[in-house]
Amino acid sequence: MAKKFIPERFENLEVVDITARGKGVVKTDEGKVIFVSGVIPGDKISLVTFKKRRGYFEANLIEIKEPSADRVIPECEHFGICGGCKWQNMDYEAQLRFKQKEIIHNLKNLSGMSLPTIETIKGASQAYFYRNKMEYAFSNKRWLTTEEIAHQSMTIEKKGLGFHKAGMWDKVVDIKKCHLQPEPANQIRNSVKAFALEHQLDFFNPREQEGLLRTLMIRNSNRGKFMVLIQFFRENNAKREALLDHLVKNFDIASLLYCINPKANDTLYDQEIFCYNGKEFITEEMEGLNFKINAKSFFQTNTKQAYELYKIVRDFAGLQGDELVYDLYTGTGTIAQFIAKNCSKVVGVESVPEAITAAQSNAKENGIDNTTFEVGDMRKVFNQDFIERHGKADVVITDPPRNGMHPAVIKQLLFLLPKKIVYVSCNNATQARDLHLMKDHYKLIRSKAIDMFPQTQHVENVVLLEKI
Repeated sequence: MAKKFIPERFENLEVVDITARGKGVVKTDEGKVIFVSGVIPGDKISLVTFKKRRGYFEANLIEIKEPSADRVIPECEHFGICGGCKWQNMDYEAQLRFKQKEIIHNLKNLSGMSLPTIETIKGASQAYFYRNKMEYAFSNKRWLTTEEIAHQSMTIEKKGLGFHKAGMWDKVVDIKKCHLQPEPANQIRNSVKAFALEHQLDFFNPREQEGLLRTLMIRNSNRGKFMVLIQFFRENNAKREALLDHLVKNFDIASLLYCINPKANDTLYDQEIFCYNGKEFITEEMEGLNFKINAKSFFQTNTKQAYELYKIVRDFAGLQGDELVYDLYTGTGTIAQFIAKNCSKVVGVESVPEAITAAQSNAKENGIDNTTFEVGDMRKVFNQDFIERHGKADVVITDPPRNGMHPAVIKQLLFLLPKKIVYVSCNNATQARDLHLMKDHYKLIRSKAIDMFPQTQHVENVVLLEKI
């Protein structure tokens, strides 16, 4: 029989660090390591443990006895409930400090490479209202706060439009004002909800798989243009058009879209998207280049910082004009087109067909004729035949998803052995893991982080590798 866990209370412990997932780290005099949410380094707290893990305990915060000098008052009324911006209670300069600390730790302990002087992290000029895309879910049984549950005599509206409660796929935290996307994003979301309630449009129930309104996506460009996509679970022509007409009448929306999605999940990539009003896309602009963004496009969610990221990539690549460059995981080809004028040719690879179609279309409209884009699973398409068709790359830029590069891709990179590799990562732990596999053939020359996601624990990191 498993030994029953006995909770233990501790007083006046100082939070000494913070994990990559945003939990505070506490160490007791006896050497116990405890993770606790809702705190930041420097806080002195009391807590109660509730679970034992391998190597550490988890605990609930009881009280902050003495706040950290880096603690600030969160801007958002939903902080601590929606779970999205876990670092809003930490001063922004401190956020940058801990992000850089995490990167150095992982590079030092996981990469197996000698570290150069790590360059200072590039902070964001806007710590709030910086995102260009937000996705919300409708629910007919939203998450109720402790206060709402306590006042059972109150008439409480159970329908909500907001973010999924962390760890609960069927519960949505109703959002009144989100501090991540510029206006009129909040006004659009709140207006959609108010209209739906007034006209008795059904909100979705994921457990029962019923309801009319499923999700709401809002995108915006650096030119101030907005895209709105409403996902309906079933077709109801009269109610659908009434809601969409309401948006046309009350907001200047450049691209108003919808889809009918009756399947079990709400992913859009296999859905037909219909344009109700305006165009099927909005456009981002960088250094005279235009990028059409449609409903399914991948584009960095912080446009201003994306521009700074691309400049770092271009700087690290150090292109002289005659290089052949591979851009692995190219997405819609933004980096490929951004650097195209600095090299002889760029070959981009991506697994999403719609992204490659967008990349080809954008390159054509931008008058770029030295880019080639291929679609396919990276670990299958990036092979010897690929190299023979396109030529041997001098420089490889790779920007994989959070789980890093597949071992087969790394194996092919080591067969190719380009002079330089610029590795962009949104997960520096998997980045460092991949570097370890290349340590016998490459040395780490430069590393610079850029904060794409203020108020969160996430950070982007760029490294330059040169062949030994």
